[in-house]
Amino acid sequence: MTYQSPISPGYSWYEATVGERPEYPALDGDVSADVVIIGGGYTGLSAAVHLAKAGTNVVLIEAHRFGDGASGRNGGQLGTGQRAGPEEMEQELGFTRAKALFDLAEEAKAHLLEFASTNRIEIDFRPGHLNVTHKARELPDYSKYAEAAARFGYPHISVMDAAETAERIGSTHYVGGVRDAGAGHIHPMKLLVGTARVAAEAGARLHERTPATGIAAKGNKVRVTTPRGTIIADKCLIATNAYGNDLEPESAAHIMPIGSFIGATVPLGADSPVLPGGESVSDSRFVVRYFRRAPSGELLFGGREIYAVKDPSDIHVHIRRQIVETYPALKDVEITHGWGGYVGITVPRKPFVREVMPNVISAGGYSGHGVMLANFVGKLYAETVAGNRDRLKLFEELKIPAFPGGRRFRSPMLFLALSWFALRDRF
Repeated sequence: MTYQSPISPGYSWYEATVGERPEYPALDGDVSADVVIIGGGYTGLSAAVHLAKAGTNVVLIEAHRFGDGASGRNGGQLGTGQRAGPEEMEQELGFTRAKALFDLAEEAKAHLLEFASTNRIEIDFRPGHLNVTHKARELPDYSKYAEAAARFGYPHISVMDAAETAERIGSTHYVGGVRDAGAGHIHPMKLLVGTARVAAEAGARLHERTPATGIAAKGNKVRVTTPRGTIIADKCLIATNAYGNDLEPESAAHIMPIGSFIGATVPLGADSPVLPGGESVSDSRFVVRYFRRAPSGELLFGGREIYAVKDPSDIHVHIRRQIVETYPALKDVEITHGWGGYVGITVPRKPFVREVMPNVISAGGYSGHGVMLANFVGKLYAETVAGNRDRLKLFEELKIPAFPGGRRFRSPMLFLALSWFALRDRF
């Protein structure tokens, strides 16, 4: 019987192609640790790996199965720099701080690929990424982006005109953009399953189907309760991102979950004009569309939507509509898988990293840039536990306001905002 995630709709192409997906036992009984990690996505599992390899006694709990959340169901794209562009970051923070954050993100990208190679995790990496627009008035912004990246010492971005864009995408839907030869895309579930394996081999105690029901800091200890046991630790990392609900109010106020949905087609064949160079693509819409071809030829096409999806079969309908806008010839292509999940965003689309109570750090809100950043923040947290907080501080010092409206009204306000931006994307 096919496993169905209890928190995310649909059965993903990633689940169908990941191969072995080991299970880990639920926590049963009271335990103690140096560090307890809540959340088994990229951030939590990466932190567990680096902590355990340093000799730290670490326990990690995940409410469901590893991969049920965004880390196992995302678009698989490795971007460049932070989610906000280098020109935007420089204007807000000044060159020195913006460059430090840009360099940190580039180190994150290199670290992910090195980590996978060193630990024998086959993540199906393919190089190249296209960022494109369907609006001619936005083209000057792409030139500014390429110039700012070059100023930051990143030479891999080139501006594309309409002809090159059409050739590389295999469609005339977009009028221009940039090509990033230093970015790329991966199979996210393979990375997640492999990271969990490495963490377990390093000695981390991993527990699936173990939700945290409460967290409290008392004196110099942190107490995390679960349905069948309590964990007492010196430190805690909250790494639930979009799936934290109301476990901790500070995180809930700053990280908002929004739905993101993807469809996978049958393999298109080697002679297909769709993405002949194998790059991944994201566009300039506020409600962004992102797509790529898997090494085996399938088109994986995603787009964030503002509606709730109750029936997973509905995903196919909405994704097909978006595919056809870009590739009219694929109007009858078979969509074999449709799935969704939730992306954690912040108001300024920058990561939220903060000490939310004594000895408890929360990290999330990667805003669609989490494949590399989430993994690296886990590593930086391990550095912090070892006594070097300087690099994590670069994220902690970012000004991340809470979402307006409080718990009661923030979701309706976000719905209205996304509806407005989705409407604006059409013009």
